[in-house]
Amino acid sequence: MRIVLAGHNVDVEVLRELKKKILEPAAKDLSPERIDSMSEEELRAKAGELQERALELLERDNFTPEPISAAYARISRDTSPVDELRAIARTEVEKARKSNRNIIFGFGHSSVAEHAAFNIDVIGVSRYAVEEIQKFRLLAFTEKSQRYILLEDDFVIPKEVSDAGLGDLFTQTIKAQNACYHRLYEKLRPWVFDRNRDLAESKKNHKTLEGWAKEDARYIVSLATEAQMGMTISARNLEHVICRTASHPLEEVREYGEKLFKAIEGVAPSLVKYTDPTAYNTETRPALRRVSEEVFSQYGHLSSKPLASEKDVALIDVTPDADILTTAALLHSASSRPMAECRSAARAMGEEERTRFIAETFRYMKSHDSVLREFENVRCVFEVTLSAACFGQLKRHRMATLNTQPYDPALGVTVPSAITEAGAEDDFLSVVAQTDDAFKKIAENAPLAAPYVLTNAHQRRVLFASNARELYHLSRLREDPHAQWDIRDKSAQMIRLAKSAMPATLQFAVGKHLFEETWASLFPGNSPEVAIR
Repeated sequence: MRIVLAGHNVDVEVLRELKKKILEPAAKDLSPERIDSMSEEELRAKAGELQERALELLERDNFTPEPISAAYARISRDTSPVDELRAIARTEVEKARKSNRNIIFGFGHSSVAEHAAFNIDVIGVSRYAVEEIQKFRLLAFTEKSQRYILLEDDFVIPKEVSDAGLGDLFTQTIKAQNACYHRLYEKLRPWVFDRNRDLAESKKNHKTLEGWAKEDARYIVSLATEAQMGMTISARNLEHVICRTASHPLEEVREYGEKLFKAIEGVAPSLVKYTDPTAYNTETRPALRRVSEEVFSQYGHLSSKPLASEKDVALIDVTPDADILTTAALLHSASSRPMAECRSAARAMGEEERTRFIAETFRYMKSHDSVLREFENVRCVFEVTLSAACFGQLKRHRMATLNTQPYDPALGVTVPSAITEAGAEDDFLSVVAQTDDAFKKIAENAPLAAPYVLTNAHQRRVLFASNARELYHLSRLREDPHAQWDIRDKSAQMIRLAKSAMPATLQFAVGKHLFEETWASLFPGNSPEVAIR
């Protein structure tokens, strides 16, 4: 595992000074023509001069985001223009650091640390650890895709598995999965080309078709498979991540936190302080599991049905009278009336009238526009049974609330239909059975690390709670034909169930490919261009 600091923000005036005092003189004095005319002694003297200037700049210690945080923190109490505050902070870095410590850790104004941003390379972590790393909501991630890249045999062996003396079993199982992956790809590639002969005629489509074969073959690849990603994070969230990972039960996640801290150590010492594990982070979940066992021992015989369900998705809860509340919220922001009056008016409207009223918010919309924020006032809660491959995409909807159960081989696996139709299902399921066997043996001695050996096809249950605005985003992105089939299927089930509970609110929740058609049905005789004029 390698965690590398790729970059961070600094005051632009520092960069301008660097350019003016170092780069521009160097470009002028050390041009190819000038170098040819200089003696060796003159070259050494010029190099020494530039080095001296560079050291002078570096000694100022302002190649750090801390002066920006300190300057912005002073805005609330200092009438000076903010660019002047930045200039002062750049020349008094130690004072800036002291100010940051007092404001962030003394007064508790942690938002000041959000003005410092870091870019981090995360290399050689497992696909399973990535799920923990990406649980944090206010970060940006771009991850190596298993759908577009032909995977090699790189994987992580968890320390817990090695310590339990199960490394050989683990490695044999992963290698069997990886061998199956390559067999599946070799079988699926010609099958995909044959099924899409029109596309295959053009060489420019070959990568797309190969990608379809890769994305289905990867279902047999394990959660131990190595991944990499780029991450952008503020200092405030960086501290939160390091503290949480330090408290994690998995060795790999703790190692990630330690290396993350080392990567940024010394760059912004006044912004990242509380990084030790806490009792809250280490003890809360185990205590909750113990108490849950007591609850189920008393009430485990009771059960209730979901509000509605489909194959893999159950609608567990929904905002009561959601369409009325959405209408009332829109009336409230469009008027000066109190919410009680808005709600009464919304309730008095007929269902058809409410539907037309909500539709007015879409009249000037284009497919890239988000619905209004008033749609955030209503929400749905779903229980979804889905594969690890599908979960990898659903977890990217971080504005929703996602709670997970552990992966459970008893829930079975998702078998891509292409694998069945290409005649490779027996091979696939044979390796799944070998995997389930290994999981049971590992779980007896290293239960926390056992999921590493499971495949992208193995399933888990999750709770997915989302407001209507995020459901629109889910629908636009994931119900489109360009979306991967697994997440497209689960999203379609969620949107259908949600529409049954709030039909007016979600009347325009469709994939991007249906946007124009649906808009035309809402506003017959018009077009978006005419509406805008």
